[in-house]
Amino acid sequence: MFDAVIKVGGSLYDQPNLPANLAIWTALAGEHRLLFLPGGGPFAETVRAADAHFQLSDSAAHWMAILGMEQYAYLLVDLSAEATVVHDLTGAAAACAAKKAPILAPAALLRQIDPLPHSWQVTSDSIAAWLAGYSGTRRLVLLKRVAGVFQESSKTLRSQISKEELAGSGVVDSYFAQALPPNIDCWLIDGGQPDRLVELLQSGRTVGTQVLGG
Repeated sequence: MFDAVIKVGGSLYDQPNLPANLAIWTALAGEHRLLFLPGGGPFAETVRAADAHFQLSDSAAHWMAILGMEQYAYLLVDLSAEATVVHDLTGAAAACAAKKAPILAPAALLRQIDPLPHSWQVTSDSIAAWLAGYSGTRRLVLLKRVAGVFQESSKTLRSQISKEELAGSGVVDSYFAQALPPNIDCWLIDGGQPDRLVELLQSGRTVGTQVLGG
């Protein structure tokens, strides 16, 4: 149904070039069927602070953080004339048909299916991995504030990493390896370099770290 699920990391929220980069990404909807998923960013961090203060139940924190993703979705759509908010895959497919970039506000879909544990081990990374599998999409791209995963010894960028090792690295949440289905072409790339997503969609490779899903 979609060429790729693109997760826009919450860490990109305060980058000055986010609006310009977002314009480049959403313009790709004219050539590719993309489904964008927002991270939680500062909206989820507010929930973490509330959890620390009030010791929230796991379910309350889970749904509040997902509503934080909804807030980020509306912010991203407001920054791009090429984007539109959607709440399910039907709406996303309709947006793609209209050459618009669908940005999923995921609360209604996740409420309906409730596919993941209610825990801080699950963040928008695992939700994006689940969404790729649920939608039948064969490629998942995680846009983050890092260029990929680096070798600890040499500080060089790793071209590949297993999903299990990635989940233990702290770059994604610890549930990610369980959430990512096999045989999905998953990449972690720098969200501050918009040309890398363009290159990946055009050629199938770019500067970043490819995640081996088994």
